[in-house]
Amino acid sequence: MGSSESQPAQDPEPSPKDYPIPYFTSIPGGLHPSRVISVSGIVLHHAKRFHINLHAGTNIAFHLNPRFNENTVVRNTQIRGSWGSEERSLPVNIPFIPGHSFKVEIICEAHCYRVAVDGQHLLEYTHRIKDLAAINALEVTGDIKLTDVQV
Repeated sequence: MGSSESQPAQDPEPSPKDYPIPYFTSIPGGLHPSRVISVSGIVLHHAKRFHINLHAGTNIAFHLNPRFNENTVVRNTQIRGSWGSEERSLPVNIPFIPGHSFKVEIICEAHCYRVAVDGQHLLEYTHRIKDLAAINALEVTGDIKLTDVQV
């Protein structure tokens, strides 16, 4: 017969991998080149937008903001309460689909973040806050069900 640890996906109780929204967690030791932040979830059917923020104290070093009503993914940085210039151009269509799962990987490099969605490169974003070690918190919120976070 089967073991007691098989088939956790069929358990009707909430999984320990269901995260609250909004979700905040620390990034121990901050960022450094080659560090990867991974966020997985399911886009809600009625989704308008969600965002993934990397915080450096009260600043937002990297704001990744898929907007379904605008069919784009906005990127930006907020320093001392003021947003910088938005980046919106994408080499492909928005890779997030309401009702579907996704996995975002933010790879920290020396000069930029590289962002992949479901294993496919999406974009690069040049660091505007260059003290990578000061980037020490992750925030995820919006119209998604968050299923996994790895920092």
